[in-house]
Amino acid sequence: MNTIRLACAICLGLSLTSPYAARSAEGEARPGAAVAAWDTGTSSAAALAPAALTTKAGWTQVPVDQTNAAFKGDAVITNGRLWAVARKQAAAVEVYSAASGTIASCAQLRLLARGGDQAARLGRVALKENAKAAVTLEVACKTEKGADLAVTLRLKRGGIALETDPGPGADKLRLECAGQFVVLPDFFADDIVTNPRKISLPQVEVPSENLLLHLIPGGNAIAMCVFENREQEVKLLLSGEGDKRVVTAAEIAFGEPGKQPPPAAQPSPAQPPAGRKIWLAFLEAPRIWHTLELQAADATKIMPLQWKMPFVAQWRVDLSRPDDLTDSWEMLLQDKQGDKYWRPGWLRPGEDTIPPDRKRWTTVLGPFLYPCWSDPDRQGFLQPLKHKELSFVGPVVIYPINRAGKTPADAYAVADVMRDTLGVGPCEYLLDVENQQSKYVGRATCSTRDKLGEIYKNGQQKQKRAEVEKTLDEALTFVKHIRGRITRYVDFGHKILEYLAEQKKAHAELSEPIATLEKLTAELDVRFDRRKAEIKTPEHVAAMNDEFRKNVLDDTSPGALDKCKAYAKALVVIGGSQDELAGECRWVVKSLRQRAGTLMAVDPRIAPIANEIRARTQEALRNPAGHEGARH
Repeated sequence: MNTIRLACAICLGLSLTSPYAARSAEGEARPGAAVAAWDTGTSSAAALAPAALTTKAGWTQVPVDQTNAAFKGDAVITNGRLWAVARKQAAAVEVYSAASGTIASCAQLRLLARGGDQAARLGRVALKENAKAAVTLEVACKTEKGADLAVTLRLKRGGIALETDPGPGADKLRLECAGQFVVLPDFFADDIVTNPRKISLPQVEVPSENLLLHLIPGGNAIAMCVFENREQEVKLLLSGEGDKRVVTAAEIAFGEPGKQPPPAAQPSPAQPPAGRKIWLAFLEAPRIWHTLELQAADATKIMPLQWKMPFVAQWRVDLSRPDDLTDSWEMLLQDKQGDKYWRPGWLRPGEDTIPPDRKRWTTVLGPFLYPCWSDPDRQGFLQPLKHKELSFVGPVVIYPINRAGKTPADAYAVADVMRDTLGVGPCEYLLDVENQQSKYVGRATCSTRDKLGEIYKNGQQKQKRAEVEKTLDEALTFVKHIRGRITRYVDFGHKILEYLAEQKKAHAELSEPIATLEKLTAELDVRFDRRKAEIKTPEHVAAMNDEFRKNVLDDTSPGALDKCKAYAKALVVIGGSQDELAGECRWVVKSLRQRAGTLMAVDPRIAPIANEIRARTQEALRNPAGHEGARH
């Protein structure tokens, strides 16, 4: 994982007013515009108004299949959805978006050299590709110290993102775009939501895991960055005071040139290469993201959100916890009033259904009412939990993370951008779809109880002897599987504690944040010791099965049913305790993963350790058992 360094605060001088709050009709975009490159004829001293991109007064289009080694004026490339403008009198490339049908200025892209020196002015601009399928612009820059930097910008026909590929001297790309929140979506556990109002530092490091979201003030747009590998460093710059405090920019390292995985770890065809590209996309729709502030007194209240999802999708709902962590949920969808709800999933649309009363049961939480849902008109609602293990207070953030079965073709979510930029295969690899699937192995102990109880109640143990034998074997398989997951979590905790002890010796100055991680990791042993007597061992269950075969299997006496019930009751206690413990262990590991990421914002020096913890937790969370409660 990457090592993230603290650098000097840089005053960006950006306007914090959202360009999406009100759009002028002068910036109307023409739908279905083709890929094109333009020479404005004269260089502009100021950023182009959106209307200029529509009228193109005095501009000359470069004919398709022709390239330019130089431009008389400023260079403009577009694919109808995105526009990139390289002005000779600017220090950054200016990006405009027409995703919502009108053109608006939305961000600047600035190059940084190694050491942090930023581009002070643009230099030579050349058109390298000008085909019907794509257009590519090469932009050279210079820093105040005269260092040369270069980047290529590429737009594909029908693409939803601007691709940036670093040239000589380019070390980082700075996305200058105000964000009310910055979200790092987590497809394995819970998101990290950076709330600038809670951060006094001028800059912070965050985990670099292929993507981040700037939630642009106003709620109508999300700026999204995708990068090819997790070695790329990410730093956020902040400014403003109180309610006006925002993340003004994100700096993302392109990564080391020529760095490739070692021969023994070469990527599979589906695995993304260790590349250096960074993509920028804009998700736009009325109220495409929403936020509100929860108070402790809101617990258990049904709260209409005064927000309507602009399109059907898998909407991620990030709820703040009192411990400053985030609990991520998916909003329930409903097709007809009074009908059951369905919850879109990573693997297939509508994989989960929840009854109309929203009653739900999971390990750790037990029975509860699912807290976030929408009605057939797409109106959103919340009913915050009040539970000894989980409560919510603080900001709630809602955004579209993936498609659902009824998502319109022209609407885009976060996963769409990942697929469009990285490709379907690498995207599936990064989402780790195969290893996120919950696995149900054997027969659950409660199902075993019901199966055996029915057979013995009807006196069919002789006729169904083989079925009884199979049921016993399946129950033991189930117990072994869940116990294996528990053992894996506990062993993981011991290894993490060993690692943290080593780091504490090597970095005495980090003893406080390391102690925070140690305390959370130690909770795995606390949970295990609390349930150790109830979960028994697989060997104990094997002995119970042997005893059942010896004394109950062929028993047809009136007392056989009571013997069967006694066996099943003991088995269910073991199985239920195992399920609860597996869920609790997963809960702890998810919290550890998120806490490691949030500590980086408090103390950037912890970044290497935090990234190692997050890598190990991701591995530990893979292949969950069906009763772990991998999803709420």
